[in-house]
Amino acid sequence: MAQLEQHSTQELDQLVKEADLGGREPAARVGLALAVLAGLWSLFQVWYASPLPFVLGLGILNDTEARAIHLAIAVFLAFCVFPAFRRSSRTVVPWSDWLLAAVGAFCAAYLFLFYKELATRPGAPTTMDIAVGVVGVAILLEATRRAMGFGMLVTTGIFMAFVFLGPFMPEAVQHRGASLSRFISHMWLTTEGVYGVALGVSVQFIFLFVLFGTLLDIAGAGNYMLQVSLATLGHLRGGPAKVAVVSSALNGIVSGSSVSNVVSGGIFTIPLMKRTGYSGVKAGAIEAASSINGQIMPPVMGAAAFLMVEYVGIPYSEVVRHALLPAVISYIALFYIVHLEALKNDLQPLQRAREPTWRERTLGWGLGLSGTTAICAVLYHLISAVDALAGAASGWVLAGLALVAYIVLMAYASRHPGVPIDDPKVRDIKLPLPWPTVRAGLHFFIPVVVLLWALMVEELSPGLSAFWATLTTMVLVLLQPVMLTLFRPKDAPAPSTQPWAQGVRDLARGLVLGARNMIGIAVACASAGLIVGVITLTGMGLMMTDFVEAVSAGNVLLMLLLTAFICLVIGAGVPTTANYILVATLMAPVIVELGARSGLVIPLIAVHMFVFYFGILADVTPPVGLASYAAAAISGDDPNATGWQATWYSLRTTVLPFVFIFNPQLLLIGLGSWVEVLLVCLSGVVASLLFAAATMGWFRTRCSWPEVGLLLLATFLLFRPDWVLDRFHPKYVSAPAADIYKVADGLREDEWLVVGIAGETLEGKAQTKTVAIPMGKGADGREKLRDAGVTLAQLGAQLEVAQVKFGSRARKLGLEQGYKVVELRLPNPARPSAHWVFIPGLALAAAVWWLQGWRQRRQLPLAPA
Repeated sequence: MAQLEQHSTQELDQLVKEADLGGREPAARVGLALAVLAGLWSLFQVWYASPLPFVLGLGILNDTEARAIHLAIAVFLAFCVFPAFRRSSRTVVPWSDWLLAAVGAFCAAYLFLFYKELATRPGAPTTMDIAVGVVGVAILLEATRRAMGFGMLVTTGIFMAFVFLGPFMPEAVQHRGASLSRFISHMWLTTEGVYGVALGVSVQFIFLFVLFGTLLDIAGAGNYMLQVSLATLGHLRGGPAKVAVVSSALNGIVSGSSVSNVVSGGIFTIPLMKRTGYSGVKAGAIEAASSINGQIMPPVMGAAAFLMVEYVGIPYSEVVRHALLPAVISYIALFYIVHLEALKNDLQPLQRAREPTWRERTLGWGLGLSGTTAICAVLYHLISAVDALAGAASGWVLAGLALVAYIVLMAYASRHPGVPIDDPKVRDIKLPLPWPTVRAGLHFFIPVVVLLWALMVEELSPGLSAFWATLTTMVLVLLQPVMLTLFRPKDAPAPSTQPWAQGVRDLARGLVLGARNMIGIAVACASAGLIVGVITLTGMGLMMTDFVEAVSAGNVLLMLLLTAFICLVIGAGVPTTANYILVATLMAPVIVELGARSGLVIPLIAVHMFVFYFGILADVTPPVGLASYAAAAISGDDPNATGWQATWYSLRTTVLPFVFIFNPQLLLIGLGSWVEVLLVCLSGVVASLLFAAATMGWFRTRCSWPEVGLLLLATFLLFRPDWVLDRFHPKYVSAPAADIYKVADGLREDEWLVVGIAGETLEGKAQTKTVAIPMGKGADGREKLRDAGVTLAQLGAQLEVAQVKFGSRARKLGLEQGYKVVELRLPNPARPSAHWVFIPGLALAAAVWWLQGWRQRRQLPLAPA
């Protein structure tokens, strides 16, 4: 048994290496050389993200040059660490891979090496340019196959074939096609293809956040979060499953990989879940469902948050604000699902080494919550005071205070170490008390505080925020062995190696692992750039709009279902970051356009969150769900059964995108007061719990089919109160278009001005659309509209859209030049608050709860749902 478990662990380690790091580990000088290159790549990215190049006037690169260097190193390392085939050597790099690596790196760096020459002849590629582009695309496709698998390669290949087969396609998707010269110029010599937005975000943001998470994990933060979750939740019914949920949420704060999240936490939680009574399929499914949700948890969100900044055109702090509530709701619902599974199967909790008294528990939670609140308040006011008093020197003062805080917390943790629980094979586990476990790693929160402060309060760019957080983590990793040695108890054994040397080794290992984690992501972003380039080169976006509209017959719900299905299909063989890039480019404009034609006002962030959520779900859905496969490898059960069970558990995540498309309040949009915010948060949580109970067939006890129906109805009333009101009171009333400046003058920044516009498509077909324009800054309505990207012209009694600023939110929301503003749609003053609908929804839930209690007391038989 022990040999089997050890063999499984080795296989899991290899699975993570193959999926995220590349399975090849060359020995001796070759391995050292590749490690040095990977470490230098990490240092280059830290340098590029820092303000040092501008302060020193040294090594300043523009975006295109940085993208070329980034891709060149990624391609070179991809051929060195990702073997060509399963049977290929994992310790030797063959000469063919060295050749591909060198040629691929040269082609990728071509824009950097010959930047000045290329800038002098834009649009006129030479034979050398075309040759380099053709070879570069071919080598990039092979790197994609190795790093991302055949799914990404086939997807990219199909899109590329569409460029050349355009004249031979069916009429609905027919286009003129493109020559090889035009294709290569578009893809390899401009920023419309490989070197586009996706690779730019990889350079500016993603690398630093991946490195940040890797360094934190090297320091022990991942294991610490697991231990804290186990100490605080392991004593509950279904405790290990609840630990999997919470630890995945915590890991999701800094991690962007579903597979590594499954393996790092699941290697411990899945055996524990099986030991406490969960079946292998359900244990693996819970871990897989928990781990994929880590990618919807701010602030990192699998790097999609930073892509949304570029695609939606809103500050990062707003992306986090909109994403937070659905993520929390989803995790609370999953927590409730595993609790219901424990109730259904009468699972018993794990035992503590010493069970605290009721008074100790109350005091502990009270001090914990109040202490956390007090510390957050003190930190906020302290940092604000330093900013105000120290002025330009505040950065140095805050760095000094952070170092002092780190030393104090390390001294405290060293003298009060936690009780590690890191062996899943131990049969008799006694859980420690929470506080001794929590205090052992309080210093891990310092880099997270730095990151959140820079992003949310100082509102620095994501790249600069990631730089300061990563720099803080590098210092933490470097000093941690020294601090542990300096403050170790007198009776503790001395370390076997020099603390400074250990710190340097840990930092070097973190730099290398961070770079290796980025190889696949960088290659995937470059390949996604090929697909994005195909879409812009052929006009596929407009074709997709017509196709989806024809299939869905203009029905918005059918259109959303079709879009969700397309996202799942594309995501089946494509990693999350690349999948989001594809569906955001291809499908997000479709939802915006068809929603506007149907008179539905859909915020742009809701559209992008919709496609992102369904792209993530592809990680668990069979037959290609990698997270489910990783979880099944640990549990020893069937991966397809695990995937379908994880998909069932993920239904509560599946329904959320549909809810916030029709009810954007779930994204904290359009709320006027804290009371409304509180009501929406509470109703969203309760609705998700009721939906979980309905899908599990268990509320207070086992549910009958009528009770399931009542719970689903209550869920609908809490999630969609606006639908009920729309039956009696329309949301908007019509007003003359001539009042547009007057109405805009009374709106605050980012409030919506909803207008009806009419015009003609490129084919001359008349159409009307409803568009919500987010207001910009300005002294009056005209300036606010102009700042939002819209300039209007008066043509007699009509208003016409004279100009829509390129890249503005108004443009992305479907406002087009030449369309006429035919009406304003103002909020209906006679419409009562939608929150009144919560009352019957809660009443239905209470009725089911009472009915089940009545049935339990009378011990009546029930045909289960």
